[in-house]
Amino acid sequence: MVSSMGKASHTPTRGSAVNTSALLSLSSATTGTFTSVPTPSFTSTHVRHSTRKSTGKSTSKSTDKISGKGRTPARRAVAPLAAAALLLCGPLAATPAHAADQPGGSTDAVKPPAHMSTVGGKRLGRPDTQVDPKPGAPALPKGLSGKSWLVADAESGDVLASHNAHWQLPPASTLKMLFADTLLPKMPKTKTHKVQLSDLEGMGEGSSLVGVKENYTYSVHDLWLGVFLRSGNDAVHVLAAMNGGVPATVREMQAHAKYLNARDTHVVTPDGYDEKGQVSSAYDLTLFARSGLQKADFREYCSTATAQFPGTFEKDKKGKKTRSSFGIQNTNRLLTGLGVDPYKGIAGVKNGNTTNAGATFTGVAQRGNRVLLVTVMNPQQKEMNEVYKETAKLFDWGFKASGSVNPVGTLVRPGAAGANHPSAGDEDGHKHAQASVSADDGSSGGMWTAVGITGGSLALLGAVAFGVHRRWPLPELVRRRSRD
Repeated sequence: MVSSMGKASHTPTRGSAVNTSALLSLSSATTGTFTSVPTPSFTSTHVRHSTRKSTGKSTSKSTDKISGKGRTPARRAVAPLAAAALLLCGPLAATPAHAADQPGGSTDAVKPPAHMSTVGGKRLGRPDTQVDPKPGAPALPKGLSGKSWLVADAESGDVLASHNAHWQLPPASTLKMLFADTLLPKMPKTKTHKVQLSDLEGMGEGSSLVGVKENYTYSVHDLWLGVFLRSGNDAVHVLAAMNGGVPATVREMQAHAKYLNARDTHVVTPDGYDEKGQVSSAYDLTLFARSGLQKADFREYCSTATAQFPGTFEKDKKGKKTRSSFGIQNTNRLLTGLGVDPYKGIAGVKNGNTTNAGATFTGVAQRGNRVLLVTVMNPQQKEMNEVYKETAKLFDWGFKASGSVNPVGTLVRPGAAGANHPSAGDEDGHKHAQASVSADDGSSGGMWTAVGITGGSLALLGAVAFGVHRRWPLPELVRRRSRD
């Protein structure tokens, strides 16, 4: 979750919240370059909060860290230079957060379990790669090293191919997709909150920070930008405090995961920081992304490349105090193009990196009328940006394989109806499941709107219950800015 940015030239940006004129154009993502954001004028959070320390205690004790029981806080002030380094840490990073505790038992095994969940289809419960090509189908990419990965059609829910789809692994900050999907509907983006010292307690040592400062007021919109762009655990903890606290938020996240039929997920922290027993899977992370992308705010935040974040109050030449801001940029490198080529049609969603999880990523991209979701967890090839490279390979394969592979499973819909669908791996099971989805009367109301941007007014279909078929035009969310 923590990374360090290499040297970069900084170019001023305009705007106070989201500078849309400075955002990356997904319609031309294979051309041009991305200019990094300016150096923050706000360089220190002065966070004097309790940090979660690595103790090597049992899973139950790790759970107590969340509830605040049996914890001996280690209060410390973060030095300005250290905090500045954290704020400047960007997607060129490679240094993950550290935690001595290894996730519980077999979840961190070298090999996947012989038997895993069969939610979405029997084949998804099998270890190793699952794909059912038709004659003439393209071969899967060579050199894939992720412990687990999955390629799915975002609209139909067809799983085109997978590798250990239900292997329970540490999720890192990709778990923030579940956090956002759970909390976003509960708080108006215009709501403001004055941060208290207690709001920032309990963050893990080495956590990624956006630069939230106690005794300063932030809007919910500001905080979500901090969560999505900078993967800021400080922003997560403030939002959790506004939601009634970390324990309550963890319970709500777990309940929402259950509703989404994400049965591989066990939530211990809202920010994805390494803790014993905190696990998810490529299948579940894809469910979180698919559910979140039905929300307009979620789509906006996860596709935003750069923004302005509130800083400190400063006096101008006339002695008038005004609040400064500093630039932040998304840590999703397929979106920003830092260190790797930006991926054509990419529209989010979330990356992560911790000691136990390695690099994790879930992305959504659109080509023509097709939108794909790809999740990659913990590539064993330890090269810079490997998780993004393997994701791009799987996107390329998925778009080429459209119509030339039989699905090996399905992304089930939320609720009991989704859980009770026949296994997609059974004969005719997938067709039955998708037919029942299309037969819904749409009474649930929410809509799955277009998420990718390829230039034009293309629209997608769907709904919260994945049954309402309506067309919504694509907004132009971002624009490319050429290098100065």
